[in-house]
Amino acid sequence: MLITEDEIQKFDQELNTLQPKQIIKAAFEKFENIAISFSGAEDVVLIDLALKFNKNVSVFCLDTGRLHPETYEFIESIRKHYSIEIHLVSPNTDELESFVRNKGLFSFYEDGHQQCCGIRKINPLKRKLKEFDAWVTGQRKDQSPGTRNDIPVFQKDNFEGLSGALYKFNPLANWSSEDVWNYIKMFDVPYNPLHTRGFTSIGCQPCTRPILPNQHEREGRWWWENEDGKECGLHAANLIARK
Repeated sequence: MLITEDEIQKFDQELNTLQPKQIIKAAFEKFENIAISFSGAEDVVLIDLALKFNKNVSVFCLDTGRLHPETYEFIESIRKHYSIEIHLVSPNTDELESFVRNKGLFSFYEDGHQQCCGIRKINPLKRKLKEFDAWVTGQRKDQSPGTRNDIPVFQKDNFEGLSGALYKFNPLANWSSEDVWNYIKMFDVPYNPLHTRGFTSIGCQPCTRPILPNQHEREGRWWWENEDGKECGLHAANLIARK
């Protein structure tokens, strides 16, 4: 399905006035071949919302091989809780082995996280997204003022999908962290136990730490780098749109 730029903007404006459940419903009505990206953190809200009207939701999660043990356990608990299949997408073995052999397990502390994220996250994501025409993410505008404050609810992605063009829905774009946690508490949605220990934005174990009081939630990611480095490239459209 090829959608013009004018149609994208119009659809985004229409969705921008709706609540996340309505946005997800509209997404699944527009695209039959669509999947939810689950990070093992608050993205569980997307699953909970989608399953209210569609019991055959495709869900995938990027298994970098470096997630916290608690995150792996959480992914399994979500699979059982909702009785759904969660497809774990892993890095290419040869590419990863070569990288680790040449640079070790913690090179990102010295030369930045981009290469490691590229191998463990971006390349597997690109491979997986070629199976779909659209995907749903848990991005929010308040997650990162430097890169996410302008994200639309609906957009054309920079990655390729099954038919070439790929589209992305961000149903939680206009929600705050408080909105997400109010939903989790109200509907008794399971959540990663790391959240109770000060982890707000949960990624790979070596690159994630709890935040201090009054720190922004993304400050716990890649904390040794400057503020411009708080993205791994999964949502490259955010950065490109601002240039």
